[in-house]
Amino acid sequence: MGCVKLFEDYLPKRPYHTDDLISGLKINKKEKAKLARLIQPNGPTHRYWMVFDLDRTDAGMHWDSVGAPAPNLIARNPANGHAHLLYLLQTPVRTAMDGKTAPLRYAAAVEAGLRSRLGADRGYSGLICKNPINAHWMVHQWQADPYTLDDLADYIDLTQEKAREKPVEDYGLGRNCMLFDQLREWAYKAIRQGWPDYNQWLNACLDRATGYNVNFSTPLDISEVKHTAKSVAKWTHRNFTRGTFDDYVARTHTSKIQAIRGKKGGKAKGKTKRERGIILLEAGASIQQVMKELNVSRATAYNWRETP
Repeated sequence: MGCVKLFEDYLPKRPYHTDDLISGLKINKKEKAKLARLIQPNGPTHRYWMVFDLDRTDAGMHWDSVGAPAPNLIARNPANGHAHLLYLLQTPVRTAMDGKTAPLRYAAAVEAGLRSRLGADRGYSGLICKNPINAHWMVHQWQADPYTLDDLADYIDLTQEKAREKPVEDYGLGRNCMLFDQLREWAYKAIRQGWPDYNQWLNACLDRATGYNVNFSTPLDISEVKHTAKSVAKWTHRNFTRGTFDDYVARTHTSKIQAIRGKKGGKAKGKTKRERGIILLEAGASIQQVMKELNVSRATAYNWRETP
């Protein structure tokens, strides 16, 4: 199956699209939207394509001269040579923060490294791209097979371990990571103020997420902001009740040192070891403290910390 056909298959059900950015974006069913010159390649919850914007006359072959991987698709403007380079991911990255966050952080680091290597536009939001289905563009398929994140990372000398050490930046997928981190850090403290019902809490999370988003140099689309806000709201409202917090305070006496002094074992006071570990981490305990408190490995404690 060609990559242009895959592009069509993976389009969102109701993508943004337009023939002219000056006239603004529209939303329609895929069958109508796919006829437009510009279209939304990824939905609000999954990233199938990494797309880079190159505003240069030699954009069609620049990737080769800088030692970047061959794009799956290139859509070029015949008037000036500027292009969008599209890389298809073998396993789509979940951008809605209701799964593991480690793959998204890895993808964000890979994306940032490729953007730097290609010299692509950092201000490009990624919301819409030149539509390779539309005959207006000069379209070329270079690579038929999709890439794994490890495949792409090989071109920028990046491992998952190195990716964890890289600071998150407020563009591309880094914005999703940054929004989630800022929102959940606020949420863990804010929910204690009145213990609101779920609808109140969801609206509060959405308001806060919207405020964080407008501070990004290129804000995320509101649909992605809503998904992140809902994810944080659901998790904190389910796991941070007055009862679980009082239980934590009673066991730790609010002291970080005493937070690691407790009965070791699989369960205590109705909580599994995993649940206790997550609560400790969210309340401020370090990886080392949780390892000692619950007698678990560094990898286990780290995975608990990455749980949204």
